[in-house]
This record gives sequence, structure tokens and C-alpha cells, in this order.
Amino acid sequence: MTSPLLCRLGDRGLIAVTGPDAEPFLGRLLTQSPSAATAGHAAYGALLTPQGKIISDFLIARLDDGFLLDGPASATADIVRRLTMFKLRAAVTIADVTGERAALAAWDGNEPPADGGPWFVDSRAPGLGYRAWPRLDALPAMTANDAAYDRHRIALAVPAIGRDAALGDGFPADIAMDSLAGVDFAKGCYVGQEVVSRMRYRGTARRRPVAVTGEAPLRAGADILAGTRAVGAIGSVADRRGIAIVRLDRVAAARAAGEPITADGQPVSLDLPAWADYGWPENTSTDD
Repeated sequence: MTSPLLCRLGDRGLIAVTGPDAEPFLGRLLTQSPSAATAGHAAYGALLTPQGKIISDFLIARLDDGFLLDGPASATADIVRRLTMFKLRAAVTIADVTGERAALAAWDGNEPPADGGPWFVDSRAPGLGYRAWPRLDALPAMTANDAAYDRHRIALAVPAIGRDAALGDGFPADIAMDSLAGVDFAKGCYVGQEVVSRMRYRGTARRRPVAVTGEAPLRAGADILAGTRAVGAIGSVADRRGIAIVRLDRVAAARAAGEPITADGQPVSLDLPAWADYGWPENTSTDD
């Protein structure tokens, strides 16, 4: 049996939403139904602007008395403020518990660690691993660090908001939330639903995550060029691997025309993630 690697993620913020109305309250706001968060499985969802842009995404874990939202630490204060604004008469308590709990990730093992749990499967993509949120006085020994987890995530080409797309400036499709079980298209209304549903059913999402491989180490923020035209930029990097959000149609058009795909002057390969349910478009475009 292979023991998993285990690390504490230092860039995560944790918000507890508890009380008898916690599930319907979050259900009216998030892209994913809280009912998708079950014992042993963390759901994935986001809070959007009315224009459909991502304010923050989260892993959603079910607690005995509500839910825990695990998102980027940089967005925690804003999320608490926005959720409180929507609270009105709902019987919920919203609290930043980052100072009470830690976000742990485990991966590359046959099963989660024996300590630090309860553990929840990260439902975004096969092989991504597990998450747990123990109290700070019950932390197990760590066997890896944030950088090791990032290498694992990047190898699977699973994007991270704030690194691969800016908070407040990307649609769920940009980071493939619809492919990573982050959007429930059958649930009731939520903030930004109209825009997300329209993009889905009209097939207008053209910016998607891809895995990037270079002949030399990649640079975060480097523009990806198809010929001389920018088609996206590299976000997360780990040596020669990276993730980029690109215009699939423009990349496909450049390939059809025999144009090189480069970043910082070096050739790069762009590949769809193994979990992707989208493909390279047959009808390519060079318009805006």
C-alpha cells in the first residue's frame, strides 16, 4: 500500500456557513447544489457576479451543522461580506474560520491518510486526491509542501482561480467548472445563472484550460502566441509544465495554417486535459 503525500495549503481561506437554513441559503447563491457535498465527498462550486464572473470558487464540505467553504484566502473577507449581505432573514451563521482550521491536501496514495481526517474526495478530477479541514490543535505530520501539491495539480491540468484566471474577471467556462463538476445546470436559480446557462447552451465558450509543455522551464504570465497573435497566457507553472487559458478556436486555426505555437520565443505544446469533455473546434475562427 502506498502512503499518500500530505501537506497544509497555506493559501486557502475557510468559511463556515451553519444553521438550519444553510443548505437552501447556499443553494440560492452558488453554481453547485450543496446537496452534492456528501459524507466523504467535497463538491465544487462558485459564487458569481450577476454578469456571470467568478468572485471566488470553493470546495464545499458538509459539516454536522452546515457547510465549510474552502476557497482562495485572498477572497475570504469579500465572500464573508457578500454572503452576509444576502443573508437577510435566513437562519444561518457565516464565519471566517481560517484561524481555527487548516486546509490539508493528500494525494498519490491508495487511500487517504490515517490521521487528520475526516477526509473528503476532491471531486473535481480523478486522481486529484483528498481534502481535510482539521482544527489547528489536531494537525498530523506533513510529508510535502504547497509546491509539491501545485506540481501534482498542474500535472493534471486542473486550474486554480487567482493563478490561472483572475478573481472577478473570468467565467466558469474559462476554468472549465462545467467540466470539473462545478456547475449544476439542473438546479434552481443562482446569481449569474442566466449568463452561464446561455454560454452553455449556445456553445459560445471559447476560452478553455489546456496543459502546456515547453522545451525549457515556463514562465507564469508569458503570452502564448499562435504565429504572432496572442491566444492566451500561462498561469500556473512547474518547471516545463503549466496551465493556460486559451482561445481554442484560434489555436486550432493556427495549427491548421501551420503556424508555430510559442511562449517567450520557445515552442510549446498545448494539450487538452485528460478530464476535459470539450475538444478542439472544427470550425476555427480568427475574429475577436
